[in-house]
This record gives sequence, structure tokens and C-alpha cells, in this order.
Amino acid sequence: MLAGGTDLLVRMRLGHIEPDLVVDIKHIPAMSTITHSSKGTRIGAAVSGAQLGEHKTLAKAWPGVVEATNLIGSDQIQSRCTMVGNLCNASPAADSVPAMIAAKAKAVVVSPKGRRTVPVEKIVTGPGETSLARGELIEAIVLPPRGARAGDAYLRFIPRTEMDIAVVGAGVNLTLERGRVKTARVVLGAVAPTAIIVPAAARAIVGTRLEDAALDKLAAACSAACNPIDDKRGTIEYRTKVAGVLGKRAARLAFQRAGGA
Repeated sequence: MLAGGTDLLVRMRLGHIEPDLVVDIKHIPAMSTITHSSKGTRIGAAVSGAQLGEHKTLAKAWPGVVEATNLIGSDQIQSRCTMVGNLCNASPAADSVPAMIAAKAKAVVVSPKGRRTVPVEKIVTGPGETSLARGELIEAIVLPPRGARAGDAYLRFIPRTEMDIAVVGAGVNLTLERGRVKTARVVLGAVAPTAIIVPAAARAIVGTRLEDAALDKLAAACSAACNPIDDKRGTIEYRTKVAGVLGKRAARLAFQRAGGA
């Protein structure tokens, strides 16, 4: 299936795959539109990162998800790449995936046998591997309705200033009540074979106003959850440390966006 093609065409030209047939889905209305309903926001599988960035309502409701997707590649790539392609490519360092998981996004999976809705965290099972069965594809991503006093954020660390792969990524989504964190979800990328939810990090800040002690506990939980690799972009020790730092920063940003002082 060809949506943006920014991963597919590279893999074809490198000879990693040799498909008998490539089907372009960009002009199918259900795949190429963003729609809103009482059930949330539906983003078609062929909606590009550039389209997301230009959608003011979505960018206001879910800035972390939009910003994470807008980190994929260059401006030219943004006109083509999609969050669904980023998800199905199944890289541990995919930028949009931790943000989607933090947002409790769901994937609408279709096949000749019917349609099913799956939490995004259930899609990727390992590097380059997904839970999609033969003949299945993702038609859309659905983000839940956004209430008041809510905010999300995604931050990553890369060796260069632009157009690099995340050494660590951190997505945080939270809601506030009377100035305190009511609910929270913390997700890390690039520190394990798949993006990981860190419940202990969320528990560390629920009920708080993000005081330093709470943020330190969040950071410690993020670092403890890491299971990274050593490579030319970062050591295990470095990634583990950075995960805690980014978790704190993303939490602060989400808190501010939710209206926290």
C-alpha cells in the first residue's frame, strides 16, 4: 500500500522488498480526510504531516500528536509522510507513535473480513513487525474527544539539530482538576524494541502540581523503564539518563498547555 511512500519507496530501491503490486490509496476519501464527531477526531491513513500541521483545530486540541508527526523528515517529506505509515514501519524510534499512544489513539484496521479498532500500542510488536494479519491495513487513526484542562506534548533528543532519528522520545498526555494532575499517561520511544507506556511515571505526578519532587519521581520511573541499545547515536547509560530528562520536560509542557500554573 502506498500512502506517502517515504518508507516504502526507500525499501524498494534498496532491494529490501520487491512487491508484485503497489496500490496508491491517497485519493480514497476515507483515507485522505480529517473528520470530527462526538467520538473524536478521525485522521485518514493518507493524511500527510503537512496537512496535520495546517489543521488549526487539531493542532490546538492535540499539539503533541501534531508536533510529533511534523518531526518526521524534512519539509518535502512532510508533504508526503503519514502518521499511519510511521506507525506501520514499526521503528522503535518513530516520533508519532509515543505521542499517539499517550493520547490513547486507536487504529481502525480493515480487511476483506471486516473492520476492527485496536489501541495504537497493540500495533507494533517489535522492530519492523506489527500485529496486522495478512490482508489487513490501517484505514485511519482516531483520537478521543478533547475536554477542557487537558494538554499533551512530545519531545525528542537527536544528535543533529534537524532531520535525525530520535535517541529518545517522550510523550505525555494529562488532564487537570483544580490545578492538580487528575490523569496522566507517559510514553517513551527509542529506548526499547517498541514504544513503552510507563505507568509508574504517570502515578508519580497524579495528584500533584508538578512539584520538583514529583517530577524527580517521574524521571526516575522513566529511566527505570528503559531497555535501550548501544549504537553510534547513544549509549545505554546516556539514553537512560535522557529518558528521565525528556519525560520531565514533556510533562511540564503538557501541564502548561492544560492551563497549569
